[in-house]
Amino acid sequence: MKNELYVHFHPDERPFVDRVSEWIERAAHGHELKRTDFLDPRQRDIVASLVNRQPDIQLRLMGGYEGAERQRAIIAPDYRILDEEPEGIALLKISGGSQGHLELDHGDYLGALLGLGIKRDRIGDLHVHEEFCHCLIAEEIADYLNIHLRQVHRVHVLTDIIPLADLQAAETELEEMNLSVASLRLDGIASDVYRISRSKIVEPIRAGRCRVNWKVEEDPSAPLKDGDVISFKGLGRFRVLHVEGVSKKGRVRVKIGKFK
Repeated sequence: MKNELYVHFHPDERPFVDRVSEWIERAAHGHELKRTDFLDPRQRDIVASLVNRQPDIQLRLMGGYEGAERQRAIIAPDYRILDEEPEGIALLKISGGSQGHLELDHGDYLGALLGLGIKRDRIGDLHVHEEFCHCLIAEEIADYLNIHLRQVHRVHVLTDIIPLADLQAAETELEEMNLSVASLRLDGIASDVYRISRSKIVEPIRAGRCRVNWKVEEDPSAPLKDGDVISFKGLGRFRVLHVEGVSKKGRVRVKIGKFK
């Protein structure tokens, strides 16, 4: 039975599939309610697909605001009223993010949080502004971070736990690029985006260090399409904004948005 389930998922995802299966089993037969840590969109898809196989189980997703990329899930028996369950999400404001010539970015704030021993899945979306950052975090670690987070990349900061209603979402900034490529192959587009030779970009893809829509992609020839989000460990990520058509010379014009 488990092997039949595994067919639908990448081998790297099997440990997570096992964890989700256990949560569902406990909800179905032990009448337990499970509130997960923050999930990325691919993990949410896995949770939803497995919950949908079990008729007596329901799922609620919440990320602290509408359209959150990283969200917590509640898995529970279908007789529970999930709208009455707390989200378990706190909003931490980190102030002092722009001092002198040093301007902090998403990686600086995330690195500071992880540097305190916090696991990535305890942290939701980060909204970086010029003078501060709003961090959505698991409520269980809010007090710890509020006490101990005092520095972000050599900058001394102040913290405060504020109401979720005070969240100021930051618009995602993308550096737009117009490419002319031979095809929509992953390796061809990625090599142009990162300005790396195609032979060198193939290695991290085959090594499992590339994700397309948060799912591991090991095929360099995989075709991309409008809306796809591609990430490489150590290189950052980009989105295919629009496939604009084919030139007279047979080249494909693509608009890319590279995350800053």
